[in-house]
Amino acid sequence: MPKKSAGKALRVTLVKSPIGYKKDQKATIRALGLRRMHQTVEHNDSPAVRGMLNKIYHLIKVEE
Repeated sequence: MPKKSAGKALRVTLVKSPIGYKKDQKATIRALGLRRMHQTVEHNDSPAVRGMLNKIYHLIKVEE
């Protein structure tokens, strides 16, 4: 399987508090490595990461 996004990284920033949202959304934020507001983490672009980001799109900002 060819890697079409080998050098592509995504910068994810938590811009809204997960307080008051479902446990699975909070768990997704923790799994991405986000612990506090305005924290930024980098992840390689993959379908699994895109799915996680899609689940919590209303709480984060994503840059390529």
